[in-house]
Amino acid sequence: MDEFTIRMSVPMEHMQNLFGECDNYIKKIEKDLRVMIVDRDGAVKISGRQEDVERAARIVEELVTLSERGNVLQEQNIDYAIEMGKESKEDVLLTIDKDCICHTISGKPIKPKTLGQKQYVDAIRNNMIVFGLGPAGTGKTYLAMAMAITAFKNNEVSRIILTRPAIEAGEKLGFLPGDLQSKVDPYLRPLYDALYQIMGAESFAKNMEKGLIEVAPLAYMRGRTLDNAYIILDEAQNTTPAQMKMFLTRIGFGSKVVVTGDASQKDLAPDTKSGLDVATKVLAKIDDIAFCNLTSKDVVRHPLVQKIVKAYDDYEAKEKKNNDQKRRSRNYEHGRK
Repeated sequence: MDEFTIRMSVPMEHMQNLFGECDNYIKKIEKDLRVMIVDRDGAVKISGRQEDVERAARIVEELVTLSERGNVLQEQNIDYAIEMGKESKEDVLLTIDKDCICHTISGKPIKPKTLGQKQYVDAIRNNMIVFGLGPAGTGKTYLAMAMAITAFKNNEVSRIILTRPAIEAGEKLGFLPGDLQSKVDPYLRPLYDALYQIMGAESFAKNMEKGLIEVAPLAYMRGRTLDNAYIILDEAQNTTPAQMKMFLTRIGFGSKVVVTGDASQKDLAPDTKSGLDVATKVLAKIDDIAFCNLTSKDVVRHPLVQKIVKAYDDYEAKEKKNNDQKRRSRNYEHGRK
């Protein structure tokens, strides 16, 4: 088959951003799409099978446009552009990139980075209660925090309430030194970290002192009615059905709720049902409640995290299939007897 070549003009100031350190980004595109890409006199030449070259050219064009918009390209951008290119979903990154939620204290824009994240953010905008479900690294909590702080700054709500169940993951909470606040702070640290990054430590401290931002264990929510507030329940897979019901019935007028959780990382006792699992079944058909299922494709941490999540998903699916086959075999043998 004859080799097909496309020559593309790329501005010199965006060439380094496109190629990445030691040409790592371009090498990744070459390997995944089976093409050859070289830099020739301020232009990019792509060679290979026509179908592969055309797909690579669309990806390169999309990445250059992202760079021209002021984005510093990261490995996750390259991986996701390749993934979407294989599925013939063109310009997804450019569409997602237009949605800027807010900026961090250092001026860095916070945007959804995948199609799943974009759908999650849109669901938060359009529904009173949203369940963000998915593995670690998909931005469930961080994006919810960004949306909450934006709503607070725009006076759409009068306060932010962040909560999570204080469940031990192997260690005993009561043996830690200090008072109750010192004991629960390690469990709430991810929420503090996001607040510091987006709002700034000084602004956070002032609003915390005024009672406009509250970070507390889930147990503190009992008996309260939460009006005109943005409420985020994190690590919801570690709630019991009773705790989840208690939390959801605290919601008052003018409030918005985001519940995040990863059903594959429960720290509950083996014989305890998860409140998150029960809620997804009980509330599935209620209007103004949305469920967003993020997957390994939406992981935006180090690319290795995405591979780890995918490997565990495959392993658990295989184990489930084997267990189902064993159960059917036992039932069959029992029926013969």
